[in-house]
Amino acid sequence: MSLKTKIESLLFVSLRPLSSTKIAELLAAEKGEVETALEDLKTEMNGSERGITLMQLGTKYQLSTSPDNSKIVRQYLKDEQTGELTRPALETLTIIAYRGPITKADLDVIRGVNCALILRNLMIKGLIEAIEDKAKMTHYYQVTFDFLKFLGLAEAKELPDFEKLNKDENLFKLLHPDSSLPQGGPEEAAKKPENSPPNPESLPVDPAQT
Repeated sequence: MSLKTKIESLLFVSLRPLSSTKIAELLAAEKGEVETALEDLKTEMNGSERGITLMQLGTKYQLSTSPDNSKIVRQYLKDEQTGELTRPALETLTIIAYRGPITKADLDVIRGVNCALILRNLMIKGLIEAIEDKAKMTHYYQVTFDFLKFLGLAEAKELPDFEKLNKDENLFKLLHPDSSLPQGGPEEAAKKPENSPPNPESLPVDPAQT
């Protein structure tokens, strides 16, 4: 797989703009090669009739919808904000409520799918927020005050059975009642270094999350 396609995959799943330096670090590539690939990708995506464009602000890059489609995108996002949560979104929100603050890498491991789009939708609805840990160069997700106010709670610890479901094994059983516990248990998977997320291309995007 080419460097350009790897960069496109990273930008697609990222919830925030990525710098050329960060992309080079993630892909173990030379910064100059990454910048050349980014320019090629930008020319390719922005020079044709496509629904996705590559934006650049200084040294940071992010994928965005085409300005020509802004009307239908705004309508869709409005529906997303007011519409009901899907089952995958409810599962992800439950994990964040009981285990947060939690990294996207740990969320992906627990659910077994790439949760990037679900996280975006939950942030659009104002139910979760991202907290940056600059030392570890990662983000942690937790529920918002709006989420707590909606449920009439003062803090997440007031959630039903919080002390019980805050444990990895119990939370896994709640979300997967018909599944057997994986070898080593979900707590073993959660012990992966938080600054070493799984390869975005190795996890499927949840087909039911959009």
